[in-house]
Amino acid sequence: MHFTGRTWRPPYEASSFIIQATAGCTHNKCSFCSLYKKECFRMSPMEEWREDLAELASYQPYARRIFWTGANPFVMSYEKLKERALAVYDYLPECQTMAMFASIRDIKPKKVWQLRRLRGLGINGLSIGTETGDNYTLRLANKGYTAKDIIDQCRKLDEAGIEYYFVYMTGLAGKGNGYRNAVNSAKVFSKVNPRFISIDSLTLFQDIELYALAKQGKFIPAAERERIEELQTFIRHLQLKVHLFANSVSNFYPTTAYLPKEKEFILSELQNILDTVSEEEMQKYRHSLKSLG
Repeated sequence: MHFTGRTWRPPYEASSFIIQATAGCTHNKCSFCSLYKKECFRMSPMEEWREDLAELASYQPYARRIFWTGANPFVMSYEKLKERALAVYDYLPECQTMAMFASIRDIKPKKVWQLRRLRGLGINGLSIGTETGDNYTLRLANKGYTAKDIIDQCRKLDEAGIEYYFVYMTGLAGKGNGYRNAVNSAKVFSKVNPRFISIDSLTLFQDIELYALAKQGKFIPAAERERIEELQTFIRHLQLKVHLFANSVSNFYPTTAYLPKEKEFILSELQNILDTVSEEEMQKYRHSLKSLG
């Protein structure tokens, strides 16, 4: 199999079979991320794609779901995505779905009829690193799009019937801004239909832009208690039926819930942490993180 640089997939794709579609990130400017800083964007040539499909088929001929790796394979044009999806069935005729990372920027050039056809070819399950739906925080994170873009582009996915998943990052807005970030993000997310929302919490590693800004005093990180309060606010304001996963290593307290059914339960769990765990203990955990992998 051809894999270049760092291979990354969401926790919920653990049972999917992995194949490299792209390497690196076309944007590579997010102020909280260093995953692909040293990698140039590269699209896997069709020859490599077919070689990898053949190898995958040799040991998993009945694979039902595959995950295309790379920071945002969905950046490929409609024609290129179509070509690769069709090639999958030459080797894996039992495949039902093909999932991948995508950015809001990658959806913009595609028409609803194109998205609908891609869905018909099995492309279904876009992991979108939204991180926030608050315009101030989107600018701080240097995401390259607005809250309105999130709504407009995800409504296209809804119309096409493509399933997608969001990320929300506590602490990203900085000290004192968690409440605003949570309320505005919940409003935006509630206007579309993500199936999952994964919760991460900002961790400042030395090779990211926000770390440098924090050292200069231009970005003040939110305390751990504020992050948990931010998550509570986000959950309270969400008006969605959605699976919430706050169980990545970046979260001090790992928890999951189906909303709104388990809303009060998860809010109570988080309040218990606020009532029983000190800021010092939570900070100690944050500083102990060496990576998020």
